[in-house]
Amino acid sequence: MGLGQFERRLERMVEGAFAKAFRGQLQPVELGRRLTREMDLHRNVGVRGVNAPNHFDIFLATPDYERFETFGDVLNRELVEAVREHASGEHYLFLGPIEIVIREDPEMGASTFAIESEISEGVGGPSDWLVLPDGRRIGIADEVVTIGRLPECAIVLDDPNVSRRHAQLRREGDSVLLVDLGSTNGTKVNGVVVRERRLTPGDTVTVGTTTMRFEPA
Repeated sequence: MGLGQFERRLERMVEGAFAKAFRGQLQPVELGRRLTREMDLHRNVGVRGVNAPNHFDIFLATPDYERFETFGDVLNRELVEAVREHASGEHYLFLGPIEIVIREDPEMGASTFAIESEISEGVGGPSDWLVLPDGRRIGIADEVVTIGRLPECAIVLDDPNVSRRHAQLRREGDSVLLVDLGSTNGTKVNGVVVRERRLTPGDTVTVGTTTMRFEPA
């Protein structure tokens, strides 16, 4: 589901401002497809669940690297979203932040590329977790974790009582801030409706009919 969202976004982008640069050339969506394949091939079973690679090096031929550079920041964000959405759909866990580095390899032929992946805890790995009712653990590192019904949310809840983008978890220093995003039915911490709340170990977060537990690493 996440890759489909990614493909549609990239197709719209390439059909617009960058159409001429990619006509008949390597397409960005091919990178997204290969990234998700890397995750499936190199996942492993850990203590908490299935861990997937979170660090990726993409090697491009010089002509393709130069074309991709024209919108490198946008592409990188879209690729990170594709990885995150695929992980959410497959219930994969990450041991650290998602990192994608696009590199030039002059020895590669045009329209060919290679990807190397690894599971990396890194210095920015999760130091706190949100535990879902089915036992899945979502790591909270430096990236914002969004809860809602939209497929691109980090935590997707199929619940009519949950807003499309319901709430977010944001790291602020050593603490985690829960923020309600103007949801229709509100967000609760330990049974009390809140707009913002700094979470402490053992707090329960209720969104719609789903109750999750906040835990330190």
